[in-house]
Amino acid sequence: QVQLVESGGGLVQAGDSLRLSCTASGRTFSRYGTGWFRQAPGKEREFVASITSSGGHTNYADSVKGRFTISKDSAESTVYLQMNSLKPEDTAVYYCAANRYGLGSPRRYAYDYWGQGTQVTVSS
Repeated sequence: QVQLVESGGGLVQAGDSLRLSCTASGRTFSRYGTGWFRQAPGKEREFVASITSSGGHTNYADSVKGRFTISKDSAESTVYLQMNSLKPEDTAVYYCAANRYGLGSPRRYAYDYWGQGTQVTVSS
């Protein structure tokens, strides 16, 4: 069982930046593909970004391309989501998810493990 923990959420103003972090209890992400998803009140959970276990391939939702960047640290112990030029429509709970086959996918069902989420609120 892999336990994922997200951190870094908060309340910011439009145009500000935040960096979310995701760690896996007692493990590294060297074998896991990782995704970030978000869910706003009353909406479905949606894909934001993903990265393969090798870090060689990333994928982004159209709504965040050019503003958000997913990455892993050199020790592969933490996956980050750097969020720049935040908009009120980015307000949501952000979830980290891990795929045990090393894949990065925009599909929720491709992921085996999920964190509890961290709230991001962007005021106008």
